[in-house]
Amino acid sequence: MTTFLLLIALGLLIGLVLGGLGGGGAILTVPALVFLVGQSATAATTSSLVIVGLTAAVGTAAHLRAAPGCCRVGWRLALTLAAAGLPAAWAGSHLNRSVDPDLLLLAFAALMAVAAGAVWRDAGRRPAPRPSPPNASPTAPAPTSPGHPTSPGHRASSDTIVLAGPTDTRTVAEAETAALARVSWPLAIVGGLGVGFLTGFLGVGGGFVILPILVTLFGLPLSVATGTSLAVVALNSGTSLAARVTVAEFDWAVIVPFTIAAMAASVVARRAAARLPTRGISRGFAVLLVVVAAYTGTTSLIHLT
Repeated sequence: MTTFLLLIALGLLIGLVLGGLGGGGAILTVPALVFLVGQSATAATTSSLVIVGLTAAVGTAAHLRAAPGCCRVGWRLALTLAAAGLPAAWAGSHLNRSVDPDLLLLAFAALMAVAAGAVWRDAGRRPAPRPSPPNASPTAPAPTSPGHPTSPGHRASSDTIVLAGPTDTRTVAEAETAALARVSWPLAIVGGLGVGFLTGFLGVGGGFVILPILVTLFGLPLSVATGTSLAVVALNSGTSLAARVTVAEFDWAVIVPFTIAAMAASVVARRAAARLPTRGISRGFAVLLVVVAAYTGTTSLIHLT
């Protein structure tokens, strides 16, 4: 019973981070499974792929339901990145079985340190919330013409979605077309290969790598980049699992409760994300990553020496 409650608690923690921040939480899954649950590094990376993949799939579905009739997932970009990462994910999954577990955890510690820097930097870019003055009176809405998109008589087309701000009502397809026109495909392929290898070798989703690629390299708005990133994570996790399915052992007594708790918490956290102090949570999560990376790296070095 104690182990079951621990798995539920860990799943809730990972799911809350994934749902609240849009990614990154899965990187804590492997250390949690190794140091708190007692799995080997190889088994933990396999379990992590199931947990991360299914949680990302639920997150992708939540983005698809975010605006009825709209799509917050850029499927062409997601499939392109996943296709580029497919051979790397397959190779990483096979390499995982031949590496010393302590070397595997040492590599994981280095990855967590890099992820902590990326999360901290991303937190600095997030706009701070602007609370309304307590005595401020609501302002009257600006008058609009009947044909204006914000007027009561206007009915937005089913494929229109606000991407960058209140005046930007491009469709996801239009945003993708603009992104495809400006993208550097060699860099995109390298990015897809790198994320695919990380997913296969270390059992992580790589969302902290994919999001900057989609926002800075492809120029996607964050609302679409987050859903697209989750789709890539789900696809890469599926590929990596396919490469391991005939040789890996799945501890379903650990995986099932952990995954269910993570999926449920990610949905709840995503709905509450707009009301959370995201910048502070992101920086707190970055500090937590540094602490876990230090512990993981130190423990691995002691075992190796």
